Amino acid sequence: MATKQLGIFKLRVSLNFVTHRVQRHSRVPGSFFFYRNPRTMSFSMDATPNSNLNAVMINRAERQALGKGLRDTVPRAAQAIWQPGTHRTQVLSMLEESNRGRLPDLIPLRYARMLQSPLAFFRGSAGVMAADLATLPTTNLRLQSCGDCHLQNFGWFATPERNLIFDVTDFDESRTAPWEWDLKRLVASTVLAARQFGLSSDKQQESGRAVAQAYREHLTEYQQFTPLEMWYQRLDVRELEKHPSMVASRLYLDSLVESARKRTMEALFPKMTARVAGQLRFKDRPPLIFHPPQQERYVNECDALIRDYRQTLAEDRRVLLDRYRVADVVAKVVGVGSVGLRCGVVLLLDADESPLLLQIKEARASVLEPFVGKSERTHHGQRVVHGQRVMQAASDLFLGWASDSEGRCYYFRQLRDMKFSTTLEDLSPSEFREYAKMCGWGLARAHAKAGNVASIAGYLGDGDQFDVALGEFGMAYATQAEHDYEVLRQGAKSGRIPVATDSALSDGIPV
Repeated sequence: MATKQLGIFKLRVSLNFVTHRVQRHSRVPGSFFFYRNPRTMSFSMDATPNSNLNAVMINRAERQALGKGLRDTVPRAAQAIWQPGTHRTQVLSMLEESNRGRLPDLIPLRYARMLQSPLAFFRGSAGVMAADLATLPTTNLRLQSCGDCHLQNFGWFATPERNLIFDVTDFDESRTAPWEWDLKRLVASTVLAARQFGLSSDKQQESGRAVAQAYREHLTEYQQFTPLEMWYQRLDVRELEKHPSMVASRLYLDSLVESARKRTMEALFPKMTARVAGQLRFKDRPPLIFHPPQQERYVNECDALIRDYRQTLAEDRRVLLDRYRVADVVAKVVGVGSVGLRCGVVLLLDADESPLLLQIKEARASVLEPFVGKSERTHHGQRVVHGQRVMQAASDLFLGWASDSEGRCYYFRQLRDMKFSTTLEDLSPSEFREYAKMCGWGLARAHAKAGNVASIAGYLGDGDQFDVALGEFGMAYATQAEHDYEVLRQGAKSGRIPVATDSALSDGIPV
């Protein structure tokens, strides 16, 4: 394609050009599909089936040119912008709206956890930031996104081969969306955490900028990979130790490996269970882990869910699941933003009482849905599972979904298999910086697996203009989050917001 023709690659591409590209290419080595959305004129970088009539084969060089051309439409400096609009919805109203359908008795606990710090508030208010992000400039290049990408939604877990890897770990809000949204949420959370550490203003901004830089540099590397090569990329802890950028973190990584080895299902099992009348049962630790009052009914409902869930597993996973029987089920409270959603833990045992622990979690519409449209996957449990499988380097063997008798959606996963998230308070300032950069790297890998990112790399470029802009955005939005946190505090002080007592704040055994 002539150089002058590349100049027409803007955010709003003409239908005539799209049609021309469809006619011109049936299969081009090293190319990928873009899908034109006639309503938004955006492009999706998802690996959708080749039969889609809107599919356009565009090779890597052309995709890079597309991204570079978008700098004229959305200058990289514009990514620094944050200014709340005059019609911004009141934060308390948004939080109250998000409580619809939650278990009423747990809503005070949700607020109590959010009130622990501005960062905790930020974790529990993904919908607030989603509404804000939807007002900002964007390239409108879309791919499968986490939807709630903050520092504490990354973690370590074992692959089926028992290797320890680092990755995004939460996909409750996963949806196809502009790529910038995940990164801006991650950068803002980094600045908030830096403030919680008491770092100087310069160090706060530097931390946010470092995350954006890690994302940009690793995405630039990944865009050179073929789709198949990218599908197999992992942030394996042993490979991380060898990377030049992680030399200073080797002792930290070694300590993480040691911690992970101790966080297996076998180690967790004795802490959560006891023998009752000769049978293994979960220990009650209300209000965090408990047998509901109508336990028999609860067990029957869970049995029905498990039968439904089983049908979503591949046949070989069904063979594995069928070697276990259900021994007990409890309700469990998890997270910050998830408090009030229906969540349970299932104890399954084989003939020799070896355990398998599965978590059942309610899945609702993504907080991104009002701004990017409804998911083509009408079952929200399936939507969560799809997001996890597309973005994670190695997904849980037991991922699946089901619906209850009232039409609520759920997804299933293992409760823990060497899974753990880093406790930010346990890090030194230097370890925090390295951890934040690792999250930027992890997000780059997840995005590159989920979609063809050469156009994003073309937009980002080799310089630091984008990094600087994201550092500025992170500072501005962190201040907004602190302001919103104060609004919540005042709401609690006035009595509008019900708040649980301190005794219920602990998440118990993390998942």
